Amino acid sequence: MKVIHLICAARPNFMKIAPLYHALKNENWCIPEIIHTGQHYDYQMSQAFFDDLGLPSSHHYLGVGSGSHGEQTAQTMIAYEKLCVERSRPDLVVVVGDVNATLACSIAAKKIHLKVAHLEAGLRSFDRTMPEEINRIVTDSISDYYWTPSQDANENLLTEGVRAEKIKLVGNIMIDTYCMMQERIESRQAYQQLNLSPKDYAVLTLHRPSNVDFTERLRLIMETIGQIDSSFIFPVHPRTRKILEQLHPLPSNIKMVEPLGYIDFLSLVSHASYVVSDSGGIQEETTYLRIPCFTLRETTERPITVTMGSNQLVSIENLLEMIVHPKMGSIPPLWDGKTAERVKNIIKSIM
Repeated sequence: MKVIHLICAARPNFMKIAPLYHALKNENWCIPEIIHTGQHYDYQMSQAFFDDLGLPSSHHYLGVGSGSHGEQTAQTMIAYEKLCVERSRPDLVVVVGDVNATLACSIAAKKIHLKVAHLEAGLRSFDRTMPEEINRIVTDSISDYYWTPSQDANENLLTEGVRAEKIKLVGNIMIDTYCMMQERIESRQAYQQLNLSPKDYAVLTLHRPSNVDFTERLRLIMETIGQIDSSFIFPVHPRTRKILEQLHPLPSNIKMVEPLGYIDFLSLVSHASYVVSDSGGIQEETTYLRIPCFTLRETTERPITVTMGSNQLVSIENLLEMIVHPKMGSIPPLWDGKTAERVKNIIKSIM
């Protein structure tokens, strides 16, 4: 029985490992173990996500809390190396996405000669001011296996010198999660709890420091949103809410709500007329749902959501002009809810 570590650290990671864990858990040739580093979220809060996704409590909880990028990366490396050396040495380490734990666990694993696979490999924004871009580049420079969500990711890796036989286009694991939870998402009808009707509102999310850490920048965004003839539902992180409190009163078409769980949030998005966001994952989910998305960023590590999907990159200066030209787009190849099965078969072939 081969031991496979599935690394998760923050909420987006939980959604990415869930389909793979479910695909592996009943196999007679492997033992999947969930490693929760605790990078961003309180353990009890994250357990609610585990429950939603049908995951057991993590097999190993490293307890790495918040801190600077250097602190988080270093503490995760120390804790994960200790786990691998003293308690559970895996045959394969699967890291997902681009958070600090992705980088930290990859480095710690390679230093003790473990095999590392990167799920969502090859994504590039080509903006090295983004901490996530550094995590992506370094992780991909030392991984053994590269499982990509789209053809552009394959091309990025080939350009960087990765051998073609190490790269497998497997599709988008986040779409697996949506398909796995689709019945519950569709039945939730979260819009009713806010006295809304389908397609009669838009969703706003903001969390990137470049948008929310500077009061004047955030004020300009709020004022611009206030000029749009739509009602916006704005799930707000507590950190962002503190800054917004300095800007009151907000425009009357923006309704702030508490952060939402995965099912409630996707239920709200799936019935929205469009989304304005600076998130990475929402670009993918709206593309799959064929809901227009306007991304308040200069670059994206998911360009297929722009070239093929429903996403458009916008600035605060041209948002009002762009918002009147939404696009539906199409769903990229292999974004079909079967990525975890493809990955499972690849793992079995290399074990």
